Amino acid sequence: METNTSFFGSIVSFFATGGFWMLPIAAAQVVSLAIIAERVIRLYVQRQPDLRKQANLFETDIKKGNLDRVLLQARSLDRDSALRNVVEAGASAAQNMGGREEVQAKMDEVLVREQSKLESRIEFLAMLGNVGTLLGLLGTIVGMIRSFAAISQADQLTKAAMLAAGVSEAMHATAYGLIMAIPALVMYSVLQNRVNKLSDDMTQAALRIYNLLGFHYDSVPSKRSVEK
Repeated sequence: METNTSFFGSIVSFFATGGFWMLPIAAAQVVSLAIIAERVIRLYVQRQPDLRKQANLFETDIKKGNLDRVLLQARSLDRDSALRNVVEAGASAAQNMGGREEVQAKMDEVLVREQSKLESRIEFLAMLGNVGTLLGLLGTIVGMIRSFAAISQADQLTKAAMLAAGVSEAMHATAYGLIMAIPALVMYSVLQNRVNKLSDDMTQAALRIYNLLGFHYDSVPSKRSVEK
């Protein structure tokens, strides 16, 4: 119990020594941690790079021309599944005799939207990391200005104490800015790497579906000529 009290007391003392600029740095840290937690759950727990394998499940029905079953099977996937949305868009275009160009356009539209979902909010981590560093630097400069301004008007006995207090405030702000910024920037790189991996998997799965649909369905003009 005493250890916990001492720990929290140290944190309070750390913040109190750092001055006002500790508060915006803390706010930036809370936001960055919330983004990290949400993106880790979204990209590591809820999403796995296995869409290429799942795409093979549609091969037989596409080759048989059973697009109704393809759509039914796609809609049985998780509502947030990127493959569900891609297959549904491509198969619907093929079913409506849109031809390869329309199939590709519809699937590309879905891919852009899904890519945007993967990258959502990650770029804010880089921004918050830089902001945390700059806020720490600003706290350092303000603390030094304040300390030098104070000692210029103080007597000889208090100058050393006031200078030490100002330097301590400045260093605390710098330290906390770095403590906040480093995890944000590290996780930005980690999450961006995960996004690239998931994006490659999604693109290859979509390309597999597109090739199956494109090779087994005629273009619009040829289909219309057959109907006539």
